[in-house]
Amino acid sequence: MSLKRIAILTSGGDAPGMNAAVRAVTRKAIFHGLEVFGVYNGYQGLINGDLVQLNLGSVGDIIQRGGTFLRSARCPEFRTEEGRAKAVVNLKKFEIDALVVVGGDGSYRGAQKLTGLGFPTIGLPGTIDNDIPGTDYTIGFDTALNTALEAIDKIRDTASSHERTYVIEVMGRDAGDIALYAGLAGGAESILVPERPEDLKEVLNRIQSGVNRGKKHSIVIVAEGAGRAQDVGDEIAKETGLDTRVTVLGHVQRGGAPTAADRVLASRMGAYAIDILLEGKQGRVVGVRGGKMVDLDIDEALDENKHELDLEILELSKQLSI
Repeated sequence: MSLKRIAILTSGGDAPGMNAAVRAVTRKAIFHGLEVFGVYNGYQGLINGDLVQLNLGSVGDIIQRGGTFLRSARCPEFRTEEGRAKAVVNLKKFEIDALVVVGGDGSYRGAQKLTGLGFPTIGLPGTIDNDIPGTDYTIGFDTALNTALEAIDKIRDTASSHERTYVIEVMGRDAGDIALYAGLAGGAESILVPERPEDLKEVLNRIQSGVNRGKKHSIVIVAEGAGRAQDVGDEIAKETGLDTRVTVLGHVQRGGAPTAADRVLASRMGAYAIDILLEGKQGRVVGVRGGKMVDLDIDEALDENKHELDLEILELSKQLSI
């Protein structure tokens, strides 16, 4: 594969660290003498031909910024054969030899479709949900986790001041990673995740056990894929009579400056994407496993089971919340 000019886009939900990934891809490519084009507004930008050449200055002063300066957009048209055909026409019009896609599961499937049309792609896992196959961690997860943890710590302050039970809903779509890690780090009494449904009676028993030994407040973390925090809070209040409040953290978890861990991960992944393109690889996705950069065939990665929750950590959280 002749490689002279590449493009990069960010797609799906934004995640802290996406800018760091774009910076790394751009600068590593330029270091190796390649030209780089940024695609604005994700796959919609491919269809519209919204590509702009990036230079070293284009990606300066962005490593610390949340979101994505290339922006992101949902694109139903790209799901059609006609939409994908337009995208390929524009890629060829700009003489792009390969495309790097930063995003989640849906973004990967878009890259898979382009690979099937014979256009070289590389996928980077960018999502706060940490639910992408082929990698231990995704770009944005650590920042979202720390954002959630900071909120839990602050809510615990008011929970103890007013002797209340708080139910806190965190994001993660169908994955419980944010809830699990934030719950353990925040000392939550109960953590509800979609991967291991828990009878609400166990939650109530755990709360009541704390009350019986003189505990004045409790924190319950609910992953959005495990149900509505409001329903959990209503049931706790009904069954225990405790003063119970509900907080839904929502999209605040998507924003903010990326943590050092996310900046480093994004930088390593972005640079690695260029390395494997220079090796002639295509139709691959980048991941980190055991601290090492890896790449997998995109078809194989999407056929793998979803990133599995560490159930040992869930059990540990229960043991520590007695």
